[in-house]
Amino acid sequence: MTQQGILIVLSGPSGTGKGTICQELLRSYPNLHYSISATTRPPRAGEINGVNYWFTSKDEFQRMIHDDDLLEWAEVYGNYYGTPCRYVKELLDSGRDVVLEIDTQGAMQVRGKFPQGVFVYIVPPSLEELAKRIHKRGTDTEESIKRRLSCATLEMNQVYSYNYVVVNDEVSNAVHKIEAIITAEKCNVLRNGHLIQQICKINPKE
Repeated sequence: MTQQGILIVLSGPSGTGKGTICQELLRSYPNLHYSISATTRPPRAGEINGVNYWFTSKDEFQRMIHDDDLLEWAEVYGNYYGTPCRYVKELLDSGRDVVLEIDTQGAMQVRGKFPQGVFVYIVPPSLEELAKRIHKRGTDTEESIKRRLSCATLEMNQVYSYNYVVVNDEVSNAVHKIEAIITAEKCNVLRNGHLIQQICKINPKE
């Protein structure tokens, strides 16, 4: 019997490097798959349905909300974004692990519906380092940076709703820690009931 895959949910303040960590995890961990979100916004140039997003109509998205077919969802600037349950379930049932990179609000929605997931919160080494990283991107005004740092302080109070916290001091270190978390979770007794049953059915030779 194939062990069900693990759903890993990554969150953290803007600028902590969640996206880079996800990319490195996907590159180094062959059994890990990125959860593709559904959205009602139109595709941008070069985007492919089923690769970048599942592009759908508002009527279809609202049907998924009504039928409870989404692990989490939100409306952003008039468009809907969400994580389809069926796609994630198919991957997990096949024994593949799934990583989902979402904000704390979405993560708590997922936790309510899928408490057996593994919830990992990514934090910077310090707020000073976070400020440097945001400045380095060169995409935010000083006012925007101050607002992001203020939000980061408030967001980090959500860490106690997660299973693990990982400091992203170096991407490779953070990735190794998350890989260790996945390995440990695969040995969790609650995930291995089928294994114990298989062992107990085998009579040791005299």
